[in-house]
Amino acid sequence: MQFKHPEFLYALFALIIPILVHLFQLRRFQKVDFTNVQFLKTVTTQTRKSSQIKKWLTLLARMLALAGIIIAFAQPFLANEDIVGKKSKTAIYLDNSFSMQAKGSSGPLLKRAVQEILNKLPEEEVFSLFTNTETFKDVSKKDIQNDLLQLDYSSNQLSYSSVELKAKELLGSSSETINRVIMISDFQQKDGNFELSNLDQTKTHLVQLKPVTRQNIAVDSLHLGYNTDNELILNVILSNTDTNAENTSIALYNDTNLIAKTAVSIPKNNKAKAQFRLDKNVKINGRVTIEDPAMTFDNSRYFTINTPEKVKVIAINEAKDDFIKNIFTSDEFLLLSSPLDKLNYNDITDANLVVINELKQIPLSLINALKPFIDQGGTICFIPALDGDLTSYLQLLNQNSTSDVLLSQNKQEKKITSIHFSHPLYRGVFDKQVTNFQYPKVHTYFQTSTTNNILSFEDNSAFLFKSNNTYIFTSALNRENSNFKNSPLIVPTLYNIGKQSLQLTDISYTIGKVNSYDIPITLGQDGVLSLVSEYENIVPLQQSFSTKVRVTTDDVPTRAGIYSVQNKKQNIQHVSYNYTNTESDLQYYSLKTNEAYQVNESVSELFDQIKEESSVNELWKWFVIFALLFLLIEILFLKFLK
Repeated sequence: MQFKHPEFLYALFALIIPILVHLFQLRRFQKVDFTNVQFLKTVTTQTRKSSQIKKWLTLLARMLALAGIIIAFAQPFLANEDIVGKKSKTAIYLDNSFSMQAKGSSGPLLKRAVQEILNKLPEEEVFSLFTNTETFKDVSKKDIQNDLLQLDYSSNQLSYSSVELKAKELLGSSSETINRVIMISDFQQKDGNFELSNLDQTKTHLVQLKPVTRQNIAVDSLHLGYNTDNELILNVILSNTDTNAENTSIALYNDTNLIAKTAVSIPKNNKAKAQFRLDKNVKINGRVTIEDPAMTFDNSRYFTINTPEKVKVIAINEAKDDFIKNIFTSDEFLLLSSPLDKLNYNDITDANLVVINELKQIPLSLINALKPFIDQGGTICFIPALDGDLTSYLQLLNQNSTSDVLLSQNKQEKKITSIHFSHPLYRGVFDKQVTNFQYPKVHTYFQTSTTNNILSFEDNSAFLFKSNNTYIFTSALNRENSNFKNSPLIVPTLYNIGKQSLQLTDISYTIGKVNSYDIPITLGQDGVLSLVSEYENIVPLQQSFSTKVRVTTDDVPTRAGIYSVQNKKQNIQHVSYNYTNTESDLQYYSLKTNEAYQVNESVSELFDQIKEESSVNELWKWFVIFALLFLLIEILFLKFLK
């Protein structure tokens, strides 16, 4: 038992006063003579004994009544000694990620958690609350009630270590404060084990909300391909957890028009594929949907097929250009192939790719013309000539701030044996890593200091490498020096160099990842591109060049859908964004109370427990009642005790 005003307890020393009064016996018996002395002696003895008992009982009742009043003024109470005299600060993390859409015993996990927070938090309590998207510091329940009721789901989820750090930042550090961190989540299993640090002076509580079922069907991914009849095919990958899914219906829309429908069965904890045939060279703002009431965020996936833009390629030749014309065909490229002496330098300005095909010497005028082209993000594919002028080559490469330089030319036969399969140039080209292909070879090559190889010789020196925006071959490709033109590698290599010189938009992008693509447009000095949808109108990070604008997105946009790329409200093309599919896998950590944190199954249970732990049970009313009771007993003693 503790006291709010312990100084009043010094008044207990006043209890000695009635004791002294009793001991002094100020009231004495008077002797009265009477005839029957023997009888009176007996009566006197009995009267004195009963009087003494009455006085002691009355004294005890009086002292207990006074003691009760004194202790009541000291205001006694019962409470946890760790919280007495300390303020309490609470930081609540409420997970509003998509997995919290799952149905619990009382409805969606997030909505139920919000209701329990609003029901259990005291009106006057000040706390901090944050979600994956919003932060409310030092607020009361009344301040954020509407915000919580309108809280939407987010594709972005903070890591649990980040949650811990943010909560610590909101709480601050003070030895005079009881810090409490409450994390409300389903604690979906991510990469690695679940770990939290044991923070000093901080009590951590985890409320793990569990759904009644883990079943979820999701549109996992989309990608384009071709079948054996060279028809364009949209491949739809669907995933399923917990139980088998029979005859799942899949619909394909172009804008709002239903263009195809099919059904597939998906095994438990596995994936299945559905296919739709698409018309070539047709613009599609597509959406693939399924029906799954468990979780709705992954029931749709968007994709866009724009009218393909042709890549502008200029080839400057002093060697045969047949292989260039065969690869950069007119259906996908605008090729201008010209000898050096007939080249119009003004054409370089509008190009996306410049191929320097075995020029023995690069004139200074061409180097100067290529400098602004490089500065504007243009791409160069450099193929040296036999016995080429190394000095002029280095002057060109230095324009691109290339640190990897060509060294002396060596005459030695070498085989091209290694492919850097993970390089972006070969992404999607090979189904598996090939090691037994027929090795092409060269007779003469330039040595180089680079280690950023794309194609390598048998001694791991470079045959093809990239430095900044320049692809550099270290050997001439004419038939006298190399048989690389006859190799299957030449087509995907040069084709992808051309395609990647203008980063055309993919059919879809993932929100939260770094995405980069080029919009083929020339903007004015103050021109800005916007991404516009029904819900958002944003200006992404962008870099303007003479023939294109490179758009880069990361945290924006925030909602999945098809966005219009606009310049001053003029639509240029469309681009699609989808949520990441990591939230679709309903796997959860198995959490148990330990030294670092305590685990609860519901918000109400935790708040009731905290209320009980932090409650102060005041006892002064009981001591007032005891004092009145003993005063009543004293009166009864005086009146009725004979």
